[in-house]
Amino acid sequence: MTRVLIRTVAFLAIIGALLFGSAGRLDWLMGWAYLAILTALSITTLVLVNREMLLVRAGKEKTAKKWDPFLALFSFLLFWPGANIVAALDYGRFHWSPALPLPVQLIALIPFALGLAFAAWAMVANKFFEKGVAVQTEREHVVITTGPYAYVRHPGYAGEVVAFITLPIALGSLWALLPAAVGLSLWVIRTFLEDTTLQKGLEGYTDYAQKVPWRLIPHIW
Repeated sequence: MTRVLIRTVAFLAIIGALLFGSAGRLDWLMGWAYLAILTALSITTLVLVNREMLLVRAGKEKTAKKWDPFLALFSFLLFWPGANIVAALDYGRFHWSPALPLPVQLIALIPFALGLAFAAWAMVANKFFEKGVAVQTEREHVVITTGPYAYVRHPGYAGEVVAFITLPIALGSLWALLPAAVGLSLWVIRTFLEDTTLQKGLEGYTDYAQKVPWRLIPHIW
């Protein structure tokens, strides 16, 4: 758990440094609001999630899927350093985007927070929420059908889709939508490939997919 806590604190510190360092200023209300929400949800997740799952996620990734590390790494880089740095440079230094009204930015924080909370709910509900795509036979992997999994098959991805498409607006940067959109396209590809992997390798998943037909967005896909 100590390693997990250190990684979480380090991640939050790096995000904060990149955000305000790129902006070149500390008087950024929406930057602080975003960082506060991210910190609060990170702490809440650490408190609520399965301890064994946290330790597995903190260890060496075990996945035989050659495509997974590429998609995971590049989507992560586009979401976190990418969108954050572009938004900060836009807001604090270069002002590429037109000024967005503060109420619009504040409203955008709501789906951002809800999206991250939905993804966190998935981690709490699913003790097999690994960082890599794999059927975890060594942990007696079973299909999870409760919590957010009763609505979509990949709620972790679904929540992050909502969060990362609204974060640039909350930070007042339309240009930050570009790296976020590319990252989301990789996330959609990863969702499809992971779903295919589970349908082929995880007992009971095909029946679950018939009961819950939506991968990411109810009534759409």
